Amino acid sequence: MSMMQEFKEFAVKGNVIDLAVGVIIGGAFGKIVGSLVEDVIMPVVGAIFGNMDFSNLFVTLGAVPDGTATTLAAMKEAGVPVLAYGNFITVAINFMILAFIIFMMVKQINRMKREEPAAEAAPEVTPEDVVLLREIRDSLRK
Repeated sequence: MSMMQEFKEFAVKGNVIDLAVGVIIGGAFGKIVGSLVEDVIMPVVGAIFGNMDFSNLFVTLGAVPDGTATTLAAMKEAGVPVLAYGNFITVAINFMILAFIIFMMVKQINRMKREEPAAEAAPEVTPEDVVLLREIRDSLRK
């Protein structure tokens, strides 16, 4: 069996295709959650904590050139090494929301699996000798 043929068999297996679909949907879902955190949740959290913008929370780790604005983007553009812990807070909140949503989805799927009605049990097959004895009994009653 050639290497190309083995690869083809591997690539078309159901699990690989399922994994590819999951990764694609997960990427899109991650963007949705990222937008939810950045555009909806973080402004509310920032408003609660005094209109704070988490994306601009950082600590400079080097010399700042004169005239450089005190924003994260300006510091990075100037080549100043920064510890951008505000971005980390945003990503951590992102992760917590995503993990919670996935937990709720799995919980709902498990609940739906438990609620599925059990298939009716097949009627028990009566042994042939018992059927024959019943026929004899019924014929004697007549």
